[in-house]
Amino acid sequence: MALKQALPRVTAEGSESQITPQKMPFLARLWRDAPLLVMVAPAAIVLLLFTYIPLLGSVVAWMDYVPFLGFTGSDWVGWDNFTALVSDPAFWSAVWNTLQITFLQLVLFFPVPILLAVLLNTVAVPMAKNFVQSVIYLPHFLSWVIIIALFQQVLGGAGVVNRFLITHGLTPFEVMSNPDTFKLLLTTQAIWKDAGWGTIIFLAAIAAIDPGLYESATMDGAGAWRRFWHITLPGMRPIIVLLLILRLGDSLTVGFEQILLQRDAVGPGSAEVLDTFVYYNGVVDGSWGTATAAGLIKGVVSLFLVLAANKIAHRFGEEGVYKR
Repeated sequence: MALKQALPRVTAEGSESQITPQKMPFLARLWRDAPLLVMVAPAAIVLLLFTYIPLLGSVVAWMDYVPFLGFTGSDWVGWDNFTALVSDPAFWSAVWNTLQITFLQLVLFFPVPILLAVLLNTVAVPMAKNFVQSVIYLPHFLSWVIIIALFQQVLGGAGVVNRFLITHGLTPFEVMSNPDTFKLLLTTQAIWKDAGWGTIIFLAAIAAIDPGLYESATMDGAGAWRRFWHITLPGMRPIIVLLLILRLGDSLTVGFEQILLQRDAVGPGSAEVLDTFVYYNGVVDGSWGTATAAGLIKGVVSLFLVLAANKIAHRFGEEGVYKR
């Protein structure tokens, strides 16, 4: 009966009417959406197993956790782990380094894919456009080990640049192990690796803009800058706002593997971030309680950043991550 109620009905006038999804029985909607549910089931299972179920382990933040004793055998310590964490100067140093890197990546990295997408969109020759896209996409598929090795071969103490300077009687400089320029180096590496890959979404947003708008603007005498400012940028704005909100939610995660591989070269004073702080305190030193507390604080702050950014997006008339 449920399936029959969900089938289209033909009225006396011959027109077809469909029961609205809100009025469809649950089993009918389940049958209708079965292919989509099967398609997303593997991703949902992976998300459940590796994201939501591990959240139950956050209880360690209130325990003096010992892996050999487990959850039931470890002692409860209340808020002592949080108290020890906020009184630890190393934790605040990691927070400060994380915020600095986040700011640099928002200012320097986030606009680059937008500019690349706009520039690629102006390339008129399809073969040249495809070639440039392939070149700038390629670094995304390289691991951080390879990326850092390439930078080391070019900018390291015995790299190509320093060998060239020494050969010509100039003073060499050190970039890879300089704490003062380390955060800028991280941002440069991230731009070189992932900026090209980030253009995919923005190119899709540009492709969705009605070409007739550009033709009308050109007939009205609008130049390239005015077409970009009044047509391209407004057309990309919803995607830009959405990705900016998602980036803010992930802002305290600034590249664990990238920083871990280079941390020893510059020292923890400049390279310690929240993720490496959690790793060294929890996995290396065995302070599971304080490490979990640090990770929990990071997650809560990231959640509030997403909510606040989404609220601001609503104030400016954008949908954001979710509607009101």
